[in-house]
This record gives sequence, structure tokens and C-alpha cells, in this order.
Amino acid sequence: MQKKLLPKPLTGWTLEKTIADMDEAGVATAMNSIVAPGVWFGDAEQARQLARECNEYGAKLVTDYPGRFGNFATLTLPDIDGSLKEIAYAFDTLKADGIMLFTSYGDKWLGDPFFDPVFEELNRRKAVVFTHPTTNACCANLLPDISSAEIEYGTDTTRAIVRMVYSGSAKRYPDIRMIFSHGGGTMPYLIGRFVGRVSRGSAMRDQHDFQAEISHFYYDTAQTFNAVPMTALKQVVPISQILFGTDYPYRSSQENTNGLTASKAFDAEQLQAVKRRNALQILPRLKLGDLHSAVSGLVSSSRQG
Repeated sequence: MQKKLLPKPLTGWTLEKTIADMDEAGVATAMNSIVAPGVWFGDAEQARQLARECNEYGAKLVTDYPGRFGNFATLTLPDIDGSLKEIAYAFDTLKADGIMLFTSYGDKWLGDPFFDPVFEELNRRKAVVFTHPTTNACCANLLPDISSAEIEYGTDTTRAIVRMVYSGSAKRYPDIRMIFSHGGGTMPYLIGRFVGRVSRGSAMRDQHDFQAEISHFYYDTAQTFNAVPMTALKQVVPISQILFGTDYPYRSSQENTNGLTASKAFDAEQLQAVKRRNALQILPRLKLGDLHSAVSGLVSSSRQG
């Protein structure tokens, strides 16, 4: 496997820096999760070992630092059998707060029937599922000097949301509490293309109320904490579905809290709901203290794979 350089924000990561970043911004709890490239490098056994190590490390942080961290466990997708085993271990043994998934794997987006066994189990467990975008096989390196995070992450998030709705997965698995990061990607700006649009005879699409179904998903504010995306998002989904996010260590927690306040997209009551109360509705274990909770993409470079 060719060695891949880690992004600069990850190379100097330490637990002490994370806690200091949280304290500076008044963040009570950070929900840890892995981001790209995840644990899948084409070998199922390797992926299972890496996932187990990452998930146990995340669980240890929850135990060693009570109230400061939560754990969204990673799976071994596209390895279905390994993922089902890891779901059981994560919830039954590690007591994970939820599961982290990417928006797509290879040439398949969430909502594809390929993932049904995993979604059936997550729905049975009424799981919280945090999704993080990635670069799909279709769309890597399309523009010179433009990273995937700048364009493709938002686009892949939108593809996953649309696939979840029009595949029927959102309706089939109503007990999963799904969180899409980065304000739902480009979905709020494209809403007019999905709502009130003639479906050109698609019987499947005619069965879905896109607006109603996406309003059951949750969306975090990571990397979208300025007025433009936040104003758009709150016009598309209820305030109750918006959660505070940081994307640390790519952006600081203070930058996110300051940005949300400066955006003036929310009044004081709404801002408090975004920063804390909404998260407690789906993560009741976090009911600690008076500070807000963060849904963030914290990654340890030693756990990057």
C-alpha cells in the first residue's frame, strides 16, 4: 500500500491540544469520529483490525475523560459481515454513542440496497448515525489544485441525502437518527430541484415528499458557520435538526462558536438549541453541566490507518 501523507492539521494532533481547544471555546463534550480515508484499504481483515483498534481507543477516551468525549464507532464497509460484527461490539461491549459512516463507498452512496443489512441492524437498534463526506470513485482530482474537501465533500453529502430519500431508505429505516455534516452539503442550495419538480414519470420519486423526509435528518454546522449556509439551512429544515459541529482539528472550536454568533442566523434561543439542546435529544448521555456539546470530526493521526 502506498504511503499517503497526512493533512497538516493531523500531524501535530495531541489529546492535550484537543482538550485545550474545547476549553477555550466552552465545549463540554466532543463526539470523536474518524474521517477519510477511514479503515478500508481493500483488505477485510486489515479493516476489521483497524476498526477495532480505533473504536476501542475512542471508548477509552470516554472512560478516561468522563463527560468530555463521546464515541461514534467506525465500521468496515464495504465489508458487510465485518460491519455487522463491529456494530454489535461497538454497542454491546463498548457502549458507543453511535456509528460513523461515510457518504459513499467506492461507487455506492448510502441508500444503495447494498447497505441494507447494515441499515436494518442500525434501525433495529435505533442508532445515531453520523455521516462524514468522502471523495467518491467517480470524482477524484477533477480540478487542479482543488482539494476534495473544497467541492466534492459538499457534493457527496448531497448525493447521499438524495439517495437515502429516493431509494426509500429514509422511510424504511425511520428509527435511525442520521446526522449529515457540513450543513447538508449543497442540498439547501439545490432544494428547488428536488421540491415541487416534475419527476418525469418516475414512480419511485413520486412516492416521496423530499422536504418532509430530509426534515427528519440532522445536520451539523461544521465548516458552514457563516451567515450564507446557516440562513439557507434553517429555511430548509427545522431548527431542532441543526447541531453544533467543529470539524476539529481542521477548524478550531472557537472559530466555530464565534462564527455562528457573528452570522446572526439564529436568535439567542435558537443558538442555545443548536449549541446544546438539540444534541441532547438524540444523545441524552451528554446531559452534563451547562456548556454546549459538539459533534466534531476529531481524528488522531495515530488512528488514521
